[in-house]
Amino acid sequence: MSSAEMLRRWCQGDWPADGFTLAENLADLQWHEREHIERKAFTYTVLDPQGTRCLGCVCIVVPRPEEILLCSDAAHAVDVAFWVRAPEVANGLDEHLLVTLREWFSAEWAFDRILFRVGTQDDHHAALFEAAGPSKLLACASSDRQRWWVFG
Repeated sequence: MSSAEMLRRWCQGDWPADGFTLAENLADLQWHEREHIERKAFTYTVLDPQGTRCLGCVCIVVPRPEEILLCSDAAHAVDVAFWVRAPEVANGLDEHLLVTLREWFSAEWAFDRILFRVGTQDDHHAALFEAAGPSKLLACASSDRQRWWVFG
């Protein structure tokens, strides 16, 4: 909850609501686990080196209908979104996570198109991608709710 306002900008909604409980958090985690088991989406918690504290999250899903044109020529496309807790932004963890994700996807996954999704209200992540450089950047696109940086 220390990053609730940032998370609301990130997801462009009212999650997490004020007063978000541990029971509601557990329900969210169980939902993500079901998606993982069903191979619909893969959500990973970013932990500190000791594995005791959540520092952020990575969400990997199949491209949404509005993203199909951005990856129509790809054999294996993926939509990725991530966040780190507000205090970790000052430490550069989000920049490090972006670099690490791109390396991980390149080395360990068979994706030939990676869409990094950012909400239109999330200027911080947009600036992060702008600063990341054009290596393998294929396109940038936007809608009224989302912006994408497309890597191949």
